[in-house]
Amino acid sequence: MHRLSRRSLLAATTTAAAISTGTPATAAPGAAPTGETAPRRFRTGFDRLAASGYSLLDGDRVGIVTNPTGVTKDARHIVDVMHADDHVNLVAVFGPEHGFRGTAQAGGSEGRYDDPATGLPVYDTYLKSGQPLADVFTASAVDTVVFDIQDAGARFYTYIWTLYDCMDAARIAGKRFVVLDRPNPVTGRGAYGPVLHKEFATFVGREPISQAHGMTVAELARLFNAEFLAEPVPLETVLMSGWRRSDFYDASGLPWVPPSPNMPTPDTALVYAGTCLFEGTNLSEGRGTTRPFELLGAEGIDRRWAAEAEQLGLAGVHFREAYFAPTFSKFQGKTVGGVQLHVHDRAAYDPVRTGIALLVTAKQVWSGFAWRPDNWIDKLTGSTLVRTMIDAGATADEVVAGWRDELAAFRRVRKEYLLYR
Repeated sequence: MHRLSRRSLLAATTTAAAISTGTPATAAPGAAPTGETAPRRFRTGFDRLAASGYSLLDGDRVGIVTNPTGVTKDARHIVDVMHADDHVNLVAVFGPEHGFRGTAQAGGSEGRYDDPATGLPVYDTYLKSGQPLADVFTASAVDTVVFDIQDAGARFYTYIWTLYDCMDAARIAGKRFVVLDRPNPVTGRGAYGPVLHKEFATFVGREPISQAHGMTVAELARLFNAEFLAEPVPLETVLMSGWRRSDFYDASGLPWVPPSPNMPTPDTALVYAGTCLFEGTNLSEGRGTTRPFELLGAEGIDRRWAAEAEQLGLAGVHFREAYFAPTFSKFQGKTVGGVQLHVHDRAAYDPVRTGIALLVTAKQVWSGFAWRPDNWIDKLTGSTLVRTMIDAGATADEVVAGWRDELAAFRRVRKEYLLYR
């Protein structure tokens, strides 16, 4: 990490925009975007931008990076709202993985097309970065790129790396970048899990942050700009009001729009930072069921796995013996055995420790356990540590202890970029 030597430069290029609420123009780390006595009326960054008459975008040709999660409390899409408003000149939309309107499955996108509802040109950003993505921004003729996508709180959920790539490309193309903040659905209480090692950088993890980062997209944008980009992009962030770090998604009052096809509910996001690790194994992570990432299993697994996991007494969660038949992905059309996670105390629940414990116990009770041949688990966890320690017979507690020092170092850096109480 670059540490904090660039802060004086970034003071001129990164602001937390104050729009119509009296919020300070630059929020100090740990500060709340609302005053001590302000009522807890929740508003997203977009809500506050729209309430200001889009004053931050006045006179600009605007392009927005978004997907189906870019909605208001009454479930209208922000692109439709902006397109109908003469106060903002929206001229382009940029779609990430799964597409702007969300028609593509995992690993897919919608390509270049004109949106039937608005007539706006939609450009594809998926798997583009650097100069090729900068060329897309240049071709769109926008002055400012706006980002508004709901994150899931895990390092390997790719929208935060879409943010990173778009910031870098905007820098190359000479565009201004504005991030409209939304809640971290699993709270912003803290950072958990292993920290990525740079040699394992991929689109499921570009830079060394922890597996569960506990940050909002605006906070991540500030961290990316100061710590990771070769040079900072002119960045402004429009904060939420009425959000606290301890809030789960339901506190916002926003409708939950699946940010990807296999993230159907906030419950999915709650477990995802841990159970997504099963993508790196030969077990099903529940894709092709109505409870992806809450159901895990494989042919040949029986009740012993749930019993072994339950015996650990992990905080906030119970494990139930479960059987299911995925309609697609691993074990398509076959009945498999495994576990279903039931989180009963989400404030106490640690998704990463739980995911590690489930890997350890699955390997103990099922002789068929195997890692994916491409060692995808190393890309998900960010190093070889988890795989090699589990193979060596380490307990879950020993694996978690293995990343303690790196996590502590990341937490110290992370603290500098937090914007909410």
